[in-house]
Amino acid sequence: MGTTKFILAGAAVISMLASSAFADDLTGMVTRIDRLNNTISIQQMQKGTVGGSAGGAGALQQFKAKDAAMLDAVHAGDRVTYSATDNNGAGTLTKLQKQ
Repeated sequence: MGTTKFILAGAAVISMLASSAFADDLTGMVTRIDRLNNTISIQQMQKGTVGGSAGGAGALQQFKAKDAAMLDAVHAGDRVTYSATDNNGAGTLTKLQKQ
């Protein structure tokens, strides 16, 4: 019983950290846009890197757009700044701006 509580507490902490990670503006490159499902995939860029080398690339994340108009302004390959919220493990874009 004590182990279960410890595991659940750890999962709650990880969940809080993950949701707060989406709070700041992030930078990335659009890799895929699915307008039928209103989703976008963004390759997050590491902070503090210069240039477009693959060594500076972070995690590839898929987000649901808050509204379809957000996706009309960008294309695959565009560099963007974005913000997102985490809703039960599914990220939702709250801001998307082409750089």
